[in-house]
Amino acid sequence: MPKPFLELVDISKIYPGVVALDHVSFAVAPGEVIALVGENGAGKSTLMRVLGGVVEPSGGIIRVDGIERRKLDVTDAIKAGIAFVHQELNLFDNLDVAANVFIGREPVYGGPLKLIDRKRLHAKVRPLLARLAVDFEPDAPLASLSLAQRQLVEIIKALSLDARLVIMDEPTSSLTLTETERLMRVIAGLKAEGVSVIFITHRLNEVQQCADRAMVLRDGHMVGALPRSELTPASMIHLMIGRDLKSLYVPPAAPPGEAVLDIVAAVTETYPERAVSLSVRRGEILGLAGLIGSGRTELARAIFGVDRLSGGEIRLDGAPIRIDTPRAAIAHGIYLIPEDRKGCGLLLDLSIAENISLPDLASYLRFWLVDTTSETENAKGLRERLKIRSPDVATSARALSGGNQQKVVLAKWLSMRPKILIFDEPTRGIDVGAKQEIYDLLRRLTDAGVAVLMISSDMEEVIGVSDRIAVMHEGAISGFLERSQFSEHNVLQLAVGHTV
Repeated sequence: MPKPFLELVDISKIYPGVVALDHVSFAVAPGEVIALVGENGAGKSTLMRVLGGVVEPSGGIIRVDGIERRKLDVTDAIKAGIAFVHQELNLFDNLDVAANVFIGREPVYGGPLKLIDRKRLHAKVRPLLARLAVDFEPDAPLASLSLAQRQLVEIIKALSLDARLVIMDEPTSSLTLTETERLMRVIAGLKAEGVSVIFITHRLNEVQQCADRAMVLRDGHMVGALPRSELTPASMIHLMIGRDLKSLYVPPAAPPGEAVLDIVAAVTETYPERAVSLSVRRGEILGLAGLIGSGRTELARAIFGVDRLSGGEIRLDGAPIRIDTPRAAIAHGIYLIPEDRKGCGLLLDLSIAENISLPDLASYLRFWLVDTTSETENAKGLRERLKIRSPDVATSARALSGGNQQKVVLAKWLSMRPKILIFDEPTRGIDVGAKQEIYDLLRRLTDAGVAVLMISSDMEEVIGVSDRIAVMHEGAISGFLERSQFSEHNVLQLAVGHTV
């Protein structure tokens, strides 16, 4: 291995009452791709903030090109060639792509006004766009781009700094399969150019695909390093949580019952010439798989009344029902936990208790005022039941981790006793430990007779959690798989429109 250009030796960070990092050491060599994995709260973000000069360590040494430092500030980190791609996008909707990439570093005309030279700006951005083979131009307004495209802009911005080390925090959480594969090629290209990458992800299959080694953090300690030859989901999970992979998935207590929800020849506005038919049985987790853009989320939104069906019908316990608004779906016991929990599932500035009570606020009214005592008591019970980690139920949703935010979204529907639960990307962006808790909750719900329709792009999750799998392709169901037929090959065959 080449000589490391960056070394962290016995790095510690202590906050009042909390040891976030405890004597963590590792080194980064030129052209090396390191996966940094661990549960939420393991110390990954703190360690990366130390590298970026945002957090001052309580102890330890940082060496850059052999020169020892007690800490880095942000300017030091940038000079050392360290660039970040943050999970939470730091972009401006009112600017175009080029302006976002070179914000604060725009080429300007000579003269006292220092006006931005947009022609040179776009010329500087075009090679970077070509490097990722993106499908948008330098002058594209950021507001017109999808979430996945905005993530690519964030990556392009980091690449524009000519970095020696690019730190990517969950860079694929919003990307399609094709865009993820493109990013893997970009990482391989950076590696070939001698640029190092630290890749933080909860998607362990991506670690296998791109990493030279994985560093595993648990409770602020570096608990192990796995070379490429040992990079398996089972080995990483065992180090992360001290348990085996099989313990994540809980089998059903009993076979599913009769069909409770029937979708009959449903036609969504996205695919007006295609129809979807499927049934979800009582006590069953039906996994809905397919490539991004296959129509899964559109179907979920139509079932919940967010979007209208252009044709077909929805049946509940065999009887046709009309759902043209979310209120109508809720009245029938059909609830949706959306993919974008922050944008669509929660009001981030409200408390846990307020978020939980919001869909059923009438139940808490006493003489047209909210009975905060009953609201709080109900939230406390659900907080304990779902193991929501927070100081109390008055904590704002914004202050919670991704996994705990997901539990709050689930809690607000559980308080209303769901009959059918539609879960769109249930564990996107949350750690392995929180995933297991979500899976346990789903299984407890189905054991109690709830029907669950689970949309997921995580192949391992679909195969591990589902009782049956329905696969969509271009707005229609391309096939169903029983548990005996579960395999990545079969799911992908159906996802691209082939038969099994």
